[in-house]
Amino acid sequence: MTSGKIVISEFMDEGAVQRLAAAFETTYRPGLCEQPDELAALLADADALIVRNRTQVNATLLARQTRLKAVGRLGVGLENIDLAYCRAQGVDVFPAIGANAGAVAEYVVCTAMMLLRGDAYLATGEVAAGAWPRPRLVAGREIAGKMLGIVGLGSVGRATAALARAVGMRVCAHDPALDAGHDAWRDVVRHADLDALMRASDAVSVHVPLVDATRDLIDARRIALMPPGAVLINVARGGVVNEAALADALRRGGLAGAAVDVFENEPLPADSVFAGIPNLILTPHIAGVTAESNVRVSYAIADAIAHRLRA
Repeated sequence: MTSGKIVISEFMDEGAVQRLAAAFETTYRPGLCEQPDELAALLADADALIVRNRTQVNATLLARQTRLKAVGRLGVGLENIDLAYCRAQGVDVFPAIGANAGAVAEYVVCTAMMLLRGDAYLATGEVAAGAWPRPRLVAGREIAGKMLGIVGLGSVGRATAALARAVGMRVCAHDPALDAGHDAWRDVVRHADLDALMRASDAVSVHVPLVDATRDLIDARRIALMPPGAVLINVARGGVVNEAALADALRRGGLAGAAVDVFENEPLPADSVFAGIPNLILTPHIAGVTAESNVRVSYAIADAIAHRLRA
């Protein structure tokens, strides 16, 4: 067995865990993310930590560590990891860039299709009971020919753009981090102004990290710019889309529908602003998690951590 101790505090594919356990002393306890004191104790002599998005990797958690070399993130968002602190401590951080992009892209296109069809997928109980609500449900819209506006054209945004084009959508995007000559703009209409994208899009999908510049990026004013009948999908981070503004727009009919996978507080409180809104799909931060993507993400991080500890 190679020298080195790894602690895994959230769920990971069992095969990837076994690959690490065959070479390193490995502690795998998915519930450790809810036991920060015990996790901190285990990290005192650990060489690597593997997390998802619930473990808060910060100075408090790492105060007792003496030899930590790496943190693996089973996903791409890094808001739960204090990157500056890790950098100062000489701890490398490895996200699973691209490994779950296909899963998120499928979620976006699937929910866009469902939302554009209106209540069509919500009639099961009526039909099973012998009702025939066909006249009410024939106004659903097709996704082909619609404009998808992507906010953030990173690896996930690009995968989403490719899948959207494959089902006949037109695609525009806003990403000030990419210069106009970047290959990502091929077959994608570039909007340097986010307001212009909001006005032009039948569906908007959000794919940016939560930083100071993106908090409340999609607020009441920008939601109001969207065309009548448009839909909004947030698979980025809670806080990028203002939740109260979105709930208000849905209740007033300013939007035809929305899908939200990420929230400012997870899980949502029982009396959240989204309670009782019918034209809404809510999921518990799983857009990028499928059986297949979990394997890809887990093995990518297992290999990255193993390589770092052997370096």
